[in-house]
Amino acid sequence: MEEMAISKFKATCLAVLERVRRTRRPIRVTRFGEPVADVTPPSAPPRPARWLGALKSTGQIKGDIVAPAMDERPWDVLRS
Repeated sequence: MEEMAISKFKATCLAVLERVRRTRRPIRVTRFGEPVADVTPPSAPPRPARWLGALKSTGQIKGDIVAPAMDERPWDVLRS
């Protein structure tokens, strides 16, 4: 792990943070040779779930799915 004095880190903070994000290599910040902090890259963001097929295997079939939902006698359109 690369080490950097706190004074240098303070002077180049934004550049150091960008380098850690880009290279994904942590940097240890020291004061008088003693570690003060570790600057580590953020964890990878969670990937969004695909929406196609998201509800697969969640439905249940109850009853007959082929027969009409209701009796066809009251429908005027079907009488002709």
